[in-house]
Amino acid sequence: MKSLPILFSVAASLASASAIALESERIPTGASITVPRHDPQFDPSLMSRGGEQGKQKDSWGNAIEKDRKKVTIRASKHDRDDISDDFLWAIKKANHGGLLHLEKGKKYVIGKKLDLSFLKDIYVKIDGELKFTNDIDYWQANNFYYDFQKSITFWVWGGEDIKIYGSGVINGNGQKWWDGFAGSEILDPDNEYYRPILFLTDNATNVEVKGLHLKDSPCWTNFFVRSNNIVFDDVYISAVSTNASTLPKNTDGFDSLNVAGLTVLNTRVNVGDDCFSPKPNTSDILVRNLWCNGTHGVSMGSIGQYPGVLDYIANAHIENVTLLNGENGARLKAWAGPDVGYGYIRNVTYKDIHVENTDNPIVLDQCYFNINSTVCAENPSQVDITDIKFINVYGTSSGKKGRVVADLTCSPGATCSGIHLEDIDITSPKGGPSQIVCENIQGDIGVDCIPKNEADN
Repeated sequence: MKSLPILFSVAASLASASAIALESERIPTGASITVPRHDPQFDPSLMSRGGEQGKQKDSWGNAIEKDRKKVTIRASKHDRDDISDDFLWAIKKANHGGLLHLEKGKKYVIGKKLDLSFLKDIYVKIDGELKFTNDIDYWQANNFYYDFQKSITFWVWGGEDIKIYGSGVINGNGQKWWDGFAGSEILDPDNEYYRPILFLTDNATNVEVKGLHLKDSPCWTNFFVRSNNIVFDDVYISAVSTNASTLPKNTDGFDSLNVAGLTVLNTRVNVGDDCFSPKPNTSDILVRNLWCNGTHGVSMGSIGQYPGVLDYIANAHIENVTLLNGENGARLKAWAGPDVGYGYIRNVTYKDIHVENTDNPIVLDQCYFNINSTVCAENPSQVDITDIKFINVYGTSSGKKGRVVADLTCSPGATCSGIHLEDIDITSPKGGPSQIVCENIQGDIGVDCIPKNEADN
């Protein structure tokens, strides 16, 4: 017969000396730790085979939940009831082989910055709502800061073998932030209104996020820094304003910096900026089954922003993506101007891309961020773009660019080669035939194209 787990809680007495040694310090009010006893009849090898034990393994295909120490904490009573200290305590208790569970139907309010950079082999199951406060004065003064585009975040996740999953919500509570930022630009050198990123990893390896709703981030939704092997699956990301005059801004779905291995699968994104946008020094990218509405597209970049700095994006495969009602579809973007960096975008494939009502279905932009054509011509981009494929891109443009459905304008200072288009079937409401613009591209691109001055946009 299997032994029942031992339950430790504030209301329970500790049953044995060994239990007291395990949890000798005070447990926060309302918290509990359930520790499974070793079952000599349990055969871990069955987890990869059939049988009753095999059926019990979790969706990650690793140790089943019932064989992990399970930690729970009290829920918040209202939106000002900060349980940050309890959450940090629980993370520490669940670390090294345990599970923290935020329960369905409960809200957990975070009002303090949290350093979670010490993790190893932890499950965090979020079935309830984890919500950040919108105390702008506090978060402006208390955050984790990154020089890259003046980024800040509420918390930092780091370590290895981290699984965050469930049916719940991580809520950035972004409306007040968007209202305060209205009319500003994140890349304005004078901007001092920093907005937190909802989820950030730094020095993390093997991070998996599944099933969650990431809601209303004040700024970027996800930012991965100095991390390896990040996987998102079956995630919904949204940023929707309740104020018609203040739209979400810079609420990108995915951003990265110095990352090897970034995978996004079976995910929906409804935000006001880039749907997916790996930034400098990101490689080995896989995106499959992605749905984007009202976004700035699936972008490689931007890169080349900082003077004298080498940036790159390499080895990306983007497949089966739907892009609706957006500014861009499949995009590559690099900086130009008098004080920029250099680098390359190499070996990128966009395949089976469905666009509808999209201003720029296919675009190569080497004069990124409002650089006018004169300045761009005098100070061209130093980012080379090579071995890029657009295969089976179909649907409709918005007509905003007339009959132009693809604009591949390479900077005269850079190398653009190995650019290949195949099975492009995009129509414009402005009539046909559709036009593809190409300039300064070496070699045949696989379809007929015209110079920009001949386009009717």
